[in-house]
Amino acid sequence: MRHKSLLLVMAMALPMAQLAAAQEIPRPVVSEIIGENPETTRDYIGTVSARIEVDLGFPASGTIASRPVSLGDTVQKGDVLAQLDPEALEAGAWAARAGVVIATQGLKSAQDALDRERILVERGVESKARLEDADRKFAAAKARLEQAQAALVRAEDILDSAVLRAPHDGVITRVLAEPGASVSAGQPVIRLAATNEREVVIDLTESELAILPDKALFDATLLAVSTVHAQIRLRSVDPVADARTRTRRGHFTLLDAPEEFRIGALVKAKPQRKDIKVMTIPSGAILHENSDTFVWVVSRPDGKVRKTAITLGNTIGDRSIVKTGLQINQEILIKGIHSIKDGQIVGPRVGK
Repeated sequence: MRHKSLLLVMAMALPMAQLAAAQEIPRPVVSEIIGENPETTRDYIGTVSARIEVDLGFPASGTIASRPVSLGDTVQKGDVLAQLDPEALEAGAWAARAGVVIATQGLKSAQDALDRERILVERGVESKARLEDADRKFAAAKARLEQAQAALVRAEDILDSAVLRAPHDGVITRVLAEPGASVSAGQPVIRLAATNEREVVIDLTESELAILPDKALFDATLLAVSTVHAQIRLRSVDPVADARTRTRRGHFTLLDAPEEFRIGALVKAKPQRKDIKVMTIPSGAILHENSDTFVWVVSRPDGKVRKTAITLGNTIGDRSIVKTGLQINQEILIKGIHSIKDGQIVGPRVGK
């Protein structure tokens, strides 16, 4: 009987020993080795654009008589872009010239009247009030002449501006009015893009902007001619996102670009890896305690876990950029983070 009791106690003790031994075995963990986010090295498609692009029009109303340039034409500074019908403008100039003649004669008459009044006042025949009245008429006539002369200058300027010329070298990127159309003063007729200052524009998402430092450097290649290369540097980003695409336009300066980078050409750009090395971790790996942020870092080969404080940057989708606290190739836990204790020994890594 005593022998059977001993066997029963031994039989009950065996599972308990096995359970204790199992509890001492470190459990496997789901973790990640910190590295560079592969999405940061993708290619971007952009367009060569002009930094300076202006709409040109006439300072006076009229009818377009001719427009010797078309969309896509390259022009030099001073080239004729369009011309108004000069008939109405010439009539205005002739009217202004006639106004100057009339005002000149009026001034001469006022001068003669003023001289006569002065002689009569000196002889005592007229009163000084008549002299003062003649002097005021002379001043008014002089002012009318100056006004007529200013109107003539303006009319001649408008006549000269009936010919629209290119203010700088460029390419015609848009035609806004055809010959025979009536245009008002200041109405755009042609859009001219300067060719001496080119840039590349690329539409970027908020996630992409989050990983790009100021003045990020890209390697650019023409899509049409893959052997033509240039470097571009981020200069500025539009402050407001596009309402449809929710992207913001980045403006990149072309650095010593060849002439093949013409306005309107499509460009494939790739950021240089040295410029965008960032560490990102899954949001599920982050612990928040009060105002501090932590992750569990696993040291190998002993498998000991320690709580490590970190500083986060921008969020990219379901990942966050780590500014400080971690290093490349460190291992962090990404699941089961709330059931781990500081200093605990964990087992090998397993798949997600």
